Amino acid sequence: MRSLVVFVVCMMLGLLGPARAEQVTVFAAASLKTALDQIAADFMEQTDYNVSISYAGTSLLARQISLGAPADVFISANREWMDWLEARQALVPDTRREIIGNRLVLIAHGAEGAALALTRENLAHHLGAERIATALVEAVPAGLYAKAALSHMGLWERLSSQIVQTDNVRAALALVAAGETAFGIVYASDAQAEPRVHVLGVFPPDSHPDIRYPAALLKGRTSAGGQAFLDHLDTAPARVVFKDQGFMLPKASP
Repeated sequence: MRSLVVFVVCMMLGLLGPARAEQVTVFAAASLKTALDQIAADFMEQTDYNVSISYAGTSLLARQISLGAPADVFISANREWMDWLEARQALVPDTRREIIGNRLVLIAHGAEGAALALTRENLAHHLGAERIATALVEAVPAGLYAKAALSHMGLWERLSSQIVQTDNVRAALALVAAGETAFGIVYASDAQAEPRVHVLGVFPPDSHPDIRYPAALLKGRTSAGGQAFLDHLDTAPARVVFKDQGFMLPKASP
């Protein structure tokens, strides 16, 4: 009887409270922030899970995961870094999937500007000697795509000294938005998220590898919440958010 009274008093004082929601930790490419913040908020409203997301360059996140950083879900901005983790047996088997795609664009400072056909001649003339912000061109996916596109056009050697490299694509976007660099090479979704820049043009799809975002569960942290969030990324509501934020839905597998 006494224990029942103590329980009732604790409930009245709010000392017991509801059970804590399960924590889901997500490591995600920086370019996903605007869309994924909204998707995670919607997911938390619909479930009992609490989602915490760490954003950074894909290469940094992959290395942290390989060193044992605790996360339930990883979303990469390219296939290669997910391959790298898979080769190290860091992924839960059969959970890997591609959720969205993206486009590579050239942006300029300012809210408005004329469009530019991204040909070799147009780029060489328009960029001149101005600085161009990108993510790290030897490690971060957005930077790798940027270097591939400029190399395909035969402009890398000419423009490489003008490249200002940053830790991730959102940092490159911020430089252009602040006017620290005149131009930047980022994803279409990044440009859409920042009103202080405008898109000059879209790089031809054949100028760089396909931009795809694979996601997977990580070993050692397998949980119902992680699986539920991974599944949620494939739902119609999540896809609507991705599409509204400038991402592309994945093509059907051949």
